[in-house]
Amino acid sequence: MSTFSAKAHEVDRRWWIIDAKDQVLGRVAVKAAKILRGKEKAIVTTHVDTGDFVVVINADQVRVTGKKDVQKEYMSFSGYVGGHKSETFGARRERHPELLIQRAVRGMIPHNRLGRQIITKLKVYRGGEHPHAAQKPQPATVK
Repeated sequence: MSTFSAKAHEVDRRWWIIDAKDQVLGRVAVKAAKILRGKEKAIVTTHVDTGDFVVVINADQVRVTGKKDVQKEYMSFSGYVGGHKSETFGARRERHPELLIQRAVRGMIPHNRLGRQIITKLKVYRGGEHPHAAQKPQPATVK
């Protein structure tokens, strides 16, 4: 009896859609990361991209618990003197809410070449409209 190892070209990829409206950010990110990694499939193989595509809609209506809306800060540094920028959760939601979900999911997948390949299957949109209707995405429930 031999151990099964999935091949990347043999994986059947499906499309899933997650509606983030009034959902907690962390729970949406966990569900998306599990689907992207392929953790919910029987053929999961850790060193192969066995995951599916994920479309997240209504990113601007995701919610956070507690006072994170005003207290949580996102920081970036360009590497130059004076290149430090920080922004609160609320300000980023107004400017570019897709980045909230993308950053949360990116932190939950491997930080290597495989992770960079996996994150390309995540599609996040501000409103309820998305251009992936032809792929017939199935709804994924967030608990």
